[in-house]
Amino acid sequence: MKKKFTEKQIHILDIAEELIAKKGYEGTSVRDICSKANINVAMISYYFGSKEKMMSYLYQYRVLKTRENFSEFADTIKEGRPEMQMKEIIKYIVAQLFKYNYFHGFVTQELRHTENLKDELMDFYQLFVKKLDEVIKKGVTSGVFTFTPKPEDILTTIIGSTLFVIRNRNFYELYVPNKNEETYSKEAEKKVRMNLLMSVFAILGYAAD
Repeated sequence: MKKKFTEKQIHILDIAEELIAKKGYEGTSVRDICSKANINVAMISYYFGSKEKMMSYLYQYRVLKTRENFSEFADTIKEGRPEMQMKEIIKYIVAQLFKYNYFHGFVTQELRHTENLKDELMDFYQLFVKKLDEVIKKGVTSGVFTFTPKPEDILTTIIGSTLFVIRNRNFYELYVPNKNEETYSKEAEKKVRMNLLMSVFAILGYAAD
């Protein structure tokens, strides 16, 4: 990961992310973060400026870490068959979106007026597009895929479908079987992933033997 944050900032951001994931942004106070991080409240202002600005730092930190993790992940599947690579990429993206779902409302709000967040996200999306393009072309060349959809459209389908489910739980939980409060997210993620696999492979013209 690029050297963009100090060790102290990373420590605070890791604690903040852990608490926000459990309690939500509104339910997590600066004092909660400072208490668990064992720092003075004034340190939030010193390192980040405010709780709101800290979230901007946290988002950038999360994107950088996930980008690094994806690069490592992509390297582990690069020798696999195109259909396996596509399946694993879909699984990876959906899992990441569900795991860090508490960011989405914040990001929607912040991207309206924060250029550096837009740049971070743009670079991140283009990394996925590049990898998807490689897999699609490899599949078409080898005869595994029949069609050549645009990789950006595949990414839009994956992210758009997943975010719709995350943001519309009241609707989607009507159609998720075997769920309770503890298992809903896991069951919803599984349902979305299976639907995307069918949809994306249909777009690619792939049919399993």
